[in-house]
Amino acid sequence: MPHDHDHDHGEHEALVIEDEAGNIEAQIVVDALQELLIGKGLLTALEVTGAIAKLESPGIHLGTQVVVKAWTDPDYRARLLSDGRAAVQELNIPVTEARIIVVENTPELHNLITCTLCSCYPRSILGQPPSWYISKAYRARSVREPRRVLAEFGLDLSENIQLVVHDSNADMRYLVLPEPPEDLERFTLNELEALISRDHLIGVARKVV
Repeated sequence: MPHDHDHDHGEHEALVIEDEAGNIEAQIVVDALQELLIGKGLLTALEVTGAIAKLESPGIHLGTQVVVKAWTDPDYRARLLSDGRAAVQELNIPVTEARIIVVENTPELHNLITCTLCSCYPRSILGQPPSWYISKAYRARSVREPRRVLAEFGLDLSENIQLVVHDSNADMRYLVLPEPPEDLERFTLNELEALISRDHLIGVARKVV
């Protein structure tokens, strides 16, 4: 559910640092297991590559297609904000989530996505979530002190901009529709897609250019 409050606390947990050692150790274990399975002939390198590609697909490119379509087609934008899942499927993107809710940034409003319970994320549109998104620190602090979290990502949000935090769950996933660049018309569709990052669609980044 959305939250529009912020609190100031003194000391706080780092967003990613706490997980870095664990992530490195986990990757070492994964690499060793992969080498062992290939060495014993249980898997081929090609099968491993294919499995990784499957895990990493879909990816951010699907999310950028949705955003650019909304930027350049007002009717589609209206449908996207009304029923995100149905609108995404219009672009022949398979959606596995039960519900996709698209929230729009405006000059007066900024949206931030989190999942306080686990790691609910619009994977069918954005692929795998970044490690910081599923970290305990981000999940707790994004609700408790969202402006400080954004500042650590390099986004110093003005106090006159309302900040709303959306808490995803198993039934609904959120996606941020960022503001388009002011000179939208001078870009091709491919150029517009290249301007959009995963961080824009989660809400830890704001300006597209």
